[in-house]
Amino acid sequence: MLRYTVKRLIQGVITVWFIATATFLAMHSIPGDPLTSDKAVSEEIRKNLEAKYGLDKPLGEQYVIYLANMLQGDFGISFSQENRSVNDIIREHFPVSATLGILAIAFAGLGGILFGALTALYRNRLPDIAIMFLVILGISVPSFVFAALGQLALVNLNDLFGTSVLPVAGWGTVLHMVAPSLVLGLGTMAFLTRLMRSSMLEIVNSDYVRTANSKGLPPTRIFLKHQLRNAILPVITVLGPSIAAITTGGFVVELVFAIPGLGRYFVEAVQQSDYTVIMGTTVFYGAFLVFMVIVVDLLYGLVDPRVRLE
Repeated sequence: MLRYTVKRLIQGVITVWFIATATFLAMHSIPGDPLTSDKAVSEEIRKNLEAKYGLDKPLGEQYVIYLANMLQGDFGISFSQENRSVNDIIREHFPVSATLGILAIAFAGLGGILFGALTALYRNRLPDIAIMFLVILGISVPSFVFAALGQLALVNLNDLFGTSVLPVAGWGTVLHMVAPSLVLGLGTMAFLTRLMRSSMLEIVNSDYVRTANSKGLPPTRIFLKHQLRNAILPVITVLGPSIAAITTGGFVVELVFAIPGLGRYFVEAVQQSDYTVIMGTTVFYGAFLVFMVIVVDLLYGLVDPRVRLE
């Protein structure tokens, strides 16, 4: 177990290094000038800005400094937000994105397991057909479309009741979190529902389920202890990457609902060619994704005793 853990950690570090290197090269390859933007500056001011951000050094030296600072947890200073470090941006706004992501994954996980089990139990019947139709919609339609439709529905709902039942945008209370978390979790819930359905259909026809039925065990016990418990394992496998993906995938949803999360600042950084913010948030999210994959790999052996990590 220890050997496997160390091996996975080394692989994770290499992956994060690759993400950091690819991001650095991409940022220095794209056209545009992050220092001037739409403003006309003198040559003297430009040289001072290049010296401040280290852009006056050769590309190889910039890369070495970038990796050295990253190892110390320093992602640099934002180009577009004066005297504000990328670390401060991440520290202040990632908790908002994480809260939204946790609520969305809780909604997606519970809904995916429940609806997936129902579709397997009522296979080829009306509940199965109706839920799978909605699953196809959830997988096919982008989250920003659901975000716009969700806001439109909230506006009509508030007009119908003559009061603000749920806020249309903003952040600060539990009511502000309901609509964006539901919208953000729809795609993941649809994917988990389909995965849970396939897993359940395999379990239903397994030998140990038939043995349990032949012993006369209650259907509820068979469902909870034998079918659901084993069918949920593939869902747990993808849950870690899903948590990271749903947390990092809320960029557009945060913009639509005016949520002050990290994704909103990432989108603004792309629009303003703010290299340091783009590189810092990309590496941070990449490391978060790698970490969640490693955690799930380690927990999988605890959830299923048949799995031996070697």
